[in-house]
Amino acid sequence: METRIALLGIIVENVDAVEPLNDLLHEYSQYIVGRMGIPYRNRSISIISVVLDAPNDIISALSGKIGKLRGVNAKVVYTKA
Repeated sequence: METRIALLGIIVENVDAVEPLNDLLHEYSQYIVGRMGIPYRNRSISIISVVLDAPNDIISALSGKIGKLRGVNAKVVYTKA
C-alpha cells in the first residue's frame, strides 16, 4: 500500500487528554517517524508535532481520533507526492 509523509500538529489544552492521546500515539507507533513535544507553560498548553509515514486512511483515522479528544486540536499537512 502506498504511503505518504505527513506532519500532524497537535495542541493540547486539557491535561486530562494527555493519557488517551499518548495511548493513541502508541497504537499508531509503527507509522511514526518522529515526535517532538513542547510544553508552553505560560499558556498552559502543550504543542506536539508528529511526522508520519503511512497510508492516507491511517493518517486520517489517527487525526480524527485525536480530534475527538476533549481539549485537543489536530491538523495534518501532507506532502504533495
